[in-house]
Amino acid sequence: MKSFEPEQFRRLFPLIVSNGASNLSVDKAPSLVYFDNAATTQKPACVIDCYRHYYQNFNANVHRASHNLSAKATTAFEQAREQVKHFINARSIKEIIWSKGTTESINLIASSLGQRVLSSGDELIITVSEHHANIVPWQLIAAKTGAVIKVLTLDKNGRVDLSDFDALLSHRTKIVCCAHLSNVIAKINPIDVLIAKAKAVGAITVIDGAQAVAHFPVDVQKLNCDFYLFSAHKMYGPTGVGVLYGKQLLLESMPPYQAGGEMIEKVSFNEATTFNALPFKFEAGTPNIAGVLAFSEALTFLSQYSTAQMRDYELQLTHYCYQALANISSVQFIVEQVADIPVISFTIKGHHNHDIATSLNSYGIAIRSGHHCAMPLMEYLQISGCLRVSMAAYNTIAEVDYFIRCLIKILEPESTDSDQISVKTNSAEKRHSNSEASTEIIAKLSQVKGWDARHREIMLLGKQLPRLDKTKRNDHTLISGCESLAWLMASKNSQGVYHFHADSDAKVIRGLLVIVLAALNDKTAVQIQSFDIDAYFSRLGLLQHLSPSRGNGVLAIVEKIKEITE
Repeated sequence: MKSFEPEQFRRLFPLIVSNGASNLSVDKAPSLVYFDNAATTQKPACVIDCYRHYYQNFNANVHRASHNLSAKATTAFEQAREQVKHFINARSIKEIIWSKGTTESINLIASSLGQRVLSSGDELIITVSEHHANIVPWQLIAAKTGAVIKVLTLDKNGRVDLSDFDALLSHRTKIVCCAHLSNVIAKINPIDVLIAKAKAVGAITVIDGAQAVAHFPVDVQKLNCDFYLFSAHKMYGPTGVGVLYGKQLLLESMPPYQAGGEMIEKVSFNEATTFNALPFKFEAGTPNIAGVLAFSEALTFLSQYSTAQMRDYELQLTHYCYQALANISSVQFIVEQVADIPVISFTIKGHHNHDIATSLNSYGIAIRSGHHCAMPLMEYLQISGCLRVSMAAYNTIAEVDYFIRCLIKILEPESTDSDQISVKTNSAEKRHSNSEASTEIIAKLSQVKGWDARHREIMLLGKQLPRLDKTKRNDHTLISGCESLAWLMASKNSQGVYHFHADSDAKVIRGLLVIVLAALNDKTAVQIQSFDIDAYFSRLGLLQHLSPSRGNGVLAIVEKIKEITE
């Protein structure tokens, strides 16, 4: 086993090496500082090469064929299953089911197991901090069966509240769903205690391990859970591959989730169709063979290193970043105490989460903002969303320092440079000059070099947009399809000229609204419908620099205006 050396480990990831930078300067941003590992990790060269090796050397469908190429592919495919069995210490390969990911695994269990064990009046306990993937499938099956969902709350540190669990647990409890740790809070839940308590009343336990398996060892036999689920892409493996671990007796009692291909034993129009044995009963169709083999390569890659040393280094990163953020007075952590893995969630007083994330992106720093597929948790915490910094073993202390320097710079009071663009979108005496305003915006932004500087100009534009009264920011004026909340009101005069008032809770969206309104305000319906907005955005060099969700938000604003004027 190799000693874990962070710098050597980092050099094994092509995207990190080719897009990173050794000299981290606020004035000269690197191409990438990747702090979005809870969403997906980057892949080492050996995993990437494994894909090509499979397709170039033994691409064939697995199992039933009799030729050598298929035999070779089948052997490698089933060896990967054996490897996963050892990785989580399952009893048998019959307990290892391949899926597309954690989400599909949960849907499989909810659909197949839920139909078998749930009936009207039965109860499921689900933690308030669960990812949507471990909530919605259960809501759907509960609606079909008449079962009732009970919501388990958290203690002040963000872990499940055991006293609340005791109060919810009863002889009516059939299923308990809990993440090993939340993708937002990142505190290890006492799932061993939950599992033991659930078993005492005969309840089945479903554990979402998507955020856990990349950071510390998991032993499903020791936990004694009924199901444990995780995805390859969050642990340096490929996308599109997941693992569903389930106890053999439970899996054998469950009906198939999908039909066709490998899950069939015998099909007939004259007698009952029969299904294959485990694990194939739940693996309909041609599997993601290349992905499974690449995941096996990822497990082999990780097995070279000391798990304890990697864990120690990740905790070092976690504590260092947490303390650095704690030293910024406007940072507010969403729960008390430092996280158990390198995932830190926080808000910044007086700033919208999307504004901060977008500003950091202009410095080459990739973090995530929003509700993180955990809307019930955000509602429980009474926040609309948060920022999430998630690190991996290839990240460095220097990257954390650079992130903090950039964040502090972003939080500095904004410039009131007299040279900034001035656009008054609600002033009647200025309505005639909207074409001049759009021309001025194009001229100004085209002179700005670099997306970071252009982004700051857009943020400055946002300061000039008059705020809508709170009573006018409602569901009727809300623009659907925009990542941040945004609202639009329209009026039309006797000459058929439209004038729009708009607002958003994010500064960057307010700036983008100024840009859109400069082009489309104070025009007739014919003029608005015929305006070449794509050419306008192209001249601004705008959409190619925005994230897909932000770009879609801008287009949603335009579509709303065109819908009103149709």
